[in-house]
Amino acid sequence: MAGLSMVPERTLRMSELAAFAEGSLPRLSQVVGRLEKRGWIRRNPDPTDGRYTVATLTDDGYDKVVATAPGHVQAVRRCVFDALTRAQVRQLTTIGRRIVGAIDPTHPLVTGTLDRLRPEK
Repeated sequence: MAGLSMVPERTLRMSELAAFAEGSLPRLSQVVGRLEKRGWIRRNPDPTDGRYTVATLTDDGYDKVVATAPGHVQAVRRCVFDALTRAQVRQLTTIGRRIVGAIDPTHPLVTGTLDRLRPEK
């Protein structure tokens, strides 16, 4: 949901969302199905190519992300980043990218296309 909250129109193809979440498309479909039942995500055929499905974060889903985000960010900072020095955070970033590259050389984090998934400023 966070990934969808950061892109234009809060919409991505399911395959792009799976890559962003570093998960498989079948697993993502299961998760999105549960989120659809809660009214947080909606799936539709891609209007530019009906062979694909897009996921759209609903207004209720966006409200849930906004309500949850501060606690999530605080927990990650406390449990991960507060325990590391700045140099260790840089090392962790480099290590993470290398691991992702070894697993999937086409991953957006490795290819530089992750910027498309970041919010516009």
